[in-house]
This record gives sequence, structure tokens and C-alpha cells, in this order.
Amino acid sequence: MTNTDPILVIGGTGTTGRRVARLLAERGRAVRVASRSAAHRFDWTDPATWDAALKGVRTAYVVPNDADPRTPDLIDAARALGLERLVLLSARGNDDPEYYTDRPNLDNGHMQGEKALAGSGLEWTVLRPTWFAQNFTDGFFTPMVEAGDLRLPVHGAACPYVDADDIAEVAVAALTGDGHQGRTYEMSGPRPLTLGEVAEAFTAAGTPVAHTPVTEEEFIAERVAAGIPEEVALIWADVMGPLARGREAHLSTGVEDALGRPPRSLEDTLSRRG
Repeated sequence: MTNTDPILVIGGTGTTGRRVARLLAERGRAVRVASRSAAHRFDWTDPATWDAALKGVRTAYVVPNDADPRTPDLIDAARALGLERLVLLSARGNDDPEYYTDRPNLDNGHMQGEKALAGSGLEWTVLRPTWFAQNFTDGFFTPMVEAGDLRLPVHGAACPYVDADDIAEVAVAALTGDGHQGRTYEMSGPRPLTLGEVAEAFTAAGTPVAHTPVTEEEFIAERVAAGIPEEVALIWADVMGPLARGREAHLSTGVEDALGRPPRSLEDTLSRRG
């Protein structure tokens, strides 16, 4: 693969995708950003849009569609159109059948995509990050931060939140370098933090925030009252289950394994806001 080949970023306007696209451009690589709102239109729910995005590239970063996972079909299309290397965003815990207690997790969309990629014959790398630190700064939890109270159905459990810039750097290393093919990188930040400690970090950085544990029912009702569709609130309550039970508290070494340096801390994330 030469430096003149464009690199496709599917989901290139999202949290990790836009960071991957920016890093590639800063390093002088041609980038093709594809999403429903990008110049190269790509819609996971409309396979008729896929070929135009895939044609003429040999390397791609793929952010799956969690709501309607079609990653195996995309991998088939990519292989047929001559792609050679693919880096797939996945998630920690998707290979654990006991990660969720209220629904089976043996054949979820992330795992389907990982299995399809591993058997595709392409050069591949899988990224399995824990919860993004940016969920608090420009994501689902941002309105709570702005309101000064993290009202979440999580009590004392901790998570080593990972910086999305670290995920992007690992993705770019795998897209453009050698030694990452056939590897799965599980990624976290440097230390587990309770939501109380997250609130303390924001407060120390100049944004006063508290953490108020609520029940799952209270969380759903409050999010719906704030204008979030009920089905979205239910999904968030579901995915927070492992976090609430401490399943996300362990550290993962993927950032250091891929980049040779420690991961960024939440304090690092907050220092770069704005």
C-alpha cells in the first residue's frame, strides 16, 4: 500500500471517525470520509450507497451501526471491490456471554463483525475500547455535565474511561503501519474512576459537577422527560448495566501495546476541551 492510496473512514463524522480522518490528513494521507452527512454518502441502512464509498480504496476504518449491524455484508462488499486492510471498531465485553444479564450476548453485532473480518482473508485489526471519556464532554452525558449533576444508574462502580484520541491514534497506526494485523487491541484509560471521581475531575477543571446515583427507572424517566426517545433511553440503561456491576473496572493495555506509551487520563481529556 502506498501513501497515495486514499483511506476510507466509514463513520468519519463521528466521535472516533472524525479524529481518525483528522490524524490521517495531518500525516499527509489522502482521506475519504464517508457517512450519511459527508460528501461521500454512506448509509448503513442503504447498501446501494456502499459501493461508491468503497471503490478505489484499499484500506478502511469502519465504525459499525449498533442499531442495525450489517458489518459482515460490508466486509463481503469490501473484499469484492479489492480492499486489502480493514480496522474495525468494536467494544470490550462483546465476547463475554455473561457481560449482560438481561439479554444474550453470544451473537451480537460486534461479535458478528469480528468473526466475519477474521475469516475474510483481509489484513485486519480490531479495536475494543471501554467507555469513551468524550461521552462526558461531547456525548450522551454532556447535558448532565452542563446541568452539574451526573444522574446515572451507577453507584460505586468504576471504569477506566478511554480518550477517543487514543483510539484514533491506534486506528491510524493500524491503518498505515505494520505489526498490527491480526491483532485485537482492548483499550482503556490509565486508571478506573467512579462517577464521583469523574465529577471531582470536572470540578477541579472548572466545571462544578456532582454525581447522584438514581435507579434505572428514574434514569429512563428523566431522559425521556429531557427529550430523549424512550427506545434510546432504554438502550443506554441496558448498556450501562455492565458498568454498574463493575464489569468495566479492569484495565486494558491496548493503547500501550499499539503505541508504546501510556493512555491519556481523564484530566488530559479535560485539559484539551475547547
